[in-house]
Amino acid sequence: MISVGIFTGYYPYTLAEVIAKAKEHGMSCVQLDLDFKDVDLSQGNITKEKANMVRDAFRDANINIVSISAYTNLVHPDPVIREKNIAHVKEILKYARDFGTPYVISETGTYNVESDWLYDPKNATEEAYQEFKAVALELAQYAYENNAVFLVENYVNNIIGSVDQVARLFREVNHPGIGLLLDPTNYFGDGNIDHVDAEIEKIFNVLDDKIKVAHAKDCKRAVDTGEKHASIDAAEHNSFRGAGAVELPAAGLGVLNYDLYLKKLSENHPNIPIIIEHLDEEDIPRAKKFLDDKLKTVGA
Repeated sequence: MISVGIFTGYYPYTLAEVIAKAKEHGMSCVQLDLDFKDVDLSQGNITKEKANMVRDAFRDANINIVSISAYTNLVHPDPVIREKNIAHVKEILKYARDFGTPYVISETGTYNVESDWLYDPKNATEEAYQEFKAVALELAQYAYENNAVFLVENYVNNIIGSVDQVARLFREVNHPGIGLLLDPTNYFGDGNIDHVDAEIEKIFNVLDDKIKVAHAKDCKRAVDTGEKHASIDAAEHNSFRGAGAVELPAAGLGVLNYDLYLKKLSENHPNIPIIIEHLDEEDIPRAKKFLDDKLKTVGA
C-alpha cells in the first residue's frame, strides 16, 4: 500500500506538537522540514545528536521520516550565495541517515534573482543546463559518499522542468547518488495544462524507474499570473502556490487526474510514500481524506 504523509512545515510548532498533529491527522510518514520551534536545525547547526533526537521522536510515534527538505537555488547568479546554498544541501546530506532517511530534496534553481520559482531566459540555455549538471553530479557524488541520495524535484520555471530535461539529466548524471522526487504538477505550464492525462502518461513512460518519493498537490490555470503564496507561518517552499499560467493548490482542488496519477504510481511503486503539500493546517483533514479515498478507488 502507498503510505500517506505530509511536510512537517505545515505544522508551525515544537517537535512534540508537530508529531502530535501528524498523528491526529492520521499520517504514517512525513517529509521533514528542519524548522521546529524548539530545535535549531538551521545551516551550520545540525548535529548527529539533534538528528537522532528528531528521528527517535518520530520512531516512538510510529511515523516514518521518508525525506528531508533542502529547497534552495542551486544556481543562484551570485557565486557566494550559490556556494552557501550548495553547502547547505551537503550539510543535510551528511546528516540524512542520522535523521533516518537517505533522501534529501531540492529543486534545481533559476537565474532569476527575485525568486526561486520565477523563470529567467537564461534557464533555457545550454550554459545553464551544464552549470546545473555540474552541481547535480557534485551533489550525487557527495550524497553517495555519505550513504544518502540527492533527489531532484523539477519545476517548469527552473532549469530542469520538462520530462525531456529531466530525462537528459538522468542520462548524463547516471549515478547511484541521485534520484527523482515525483510531483506531476511541476511539469505543467501554459502549453500543456489543458492536456493533463497525456503529460502524466509521458512522465511515467519516460521517468518511472527514477522515482523514489512522490508528492500530492494539484494544478489548474491561474487567474493571477504573478507569483502566488499563502499567508501561513511556513518556509517559502511551503507557502508557494504557483507562478505564471499555472496555480498549484492542494490536492483535490485542481484538474490533476488523481485516478490516473495514483494508478500509474502504484504499478511499479506499490509501497512508495506520497507527501501532501500546498495547503494550510485547516485543510489538512480534507486533503488527507481526498487522497485516501482516491487510493482506495485505485486499489493502492
